[in-house]
Amino acid sequence: MIKRIALLVLGITLASACSAKDDGSVQAASFTNGNEYVTIQQPKRLSSSGKVEVVEVFSYGCVHCAHFAPDAEKLRKSLPKGVQFKLLPASFSPAWEPYARAYYAAKQLGVLKQTHLELFKEKFEERYPINTLDELADFYARQGVDKAKFLQAANSKQTDMAIARGNALIRDWGVDGTPTIVVDGKYRSNHIKSYDQLLKLTHWLVQRELKKGS
Repeated sequence: MIKRIALLVLGITLASACSAKDDGSVQAASFTNGNEYVTIQQPKRLSSSGKVEVVEVFSYGCVHCAHFAPDAEKLRKSLPKGVQFKLLPASFSPAWEPYARAYYAAKQLGVLKQTHLELFKEKFEERYPINTLDELADFYARQGVDKAKFLQAANSKQTDMAIARGNALIRDWGVDGTPTIVVDGKYRSNHIKSYDQLLKLTHWLVQRELKKGS
């Protein structure tokens, strides 16, 4: 995790200098297996929908995920028809587990769409103390979510199972830092120098998968 985050720290300056606009085209892109991405030896998908899937492994506790979040939203909206964008929260440490629980609780309560970017904003831009599950419950309460219902969902058996399955999948994919993109359970972003490059790599891998299925 430390290694990948360090690489992303080096890329932040480049990312801010690059255009955040990405229209899905990749001009003169050169991506190499083992460098910008790696092929996962035993592919495993997050879902069984049959559609090409793009998964961002992230955490609300990761400042780099907060920086990438607006671009990830643009990526979601720009993906071709038949391609699904999904989020998968990582809990590399006990400190990150409350964020994973918050994600699954928000999903169960149907408030994920309206709270996802706002949580990053309050934590990293407005500097709210949002670290514990109780502090996360206070955040969702500010968004109009019943605190008791949030805590019930966050501590539910359904959430326990989702976290366990997600962590196992993240290990199988070889993800050791965030944000990381996994395409169709087959390809994982690797040595990425900027968020703009990560967007272009994702589109490039998606087009490869779409061509295979055509």
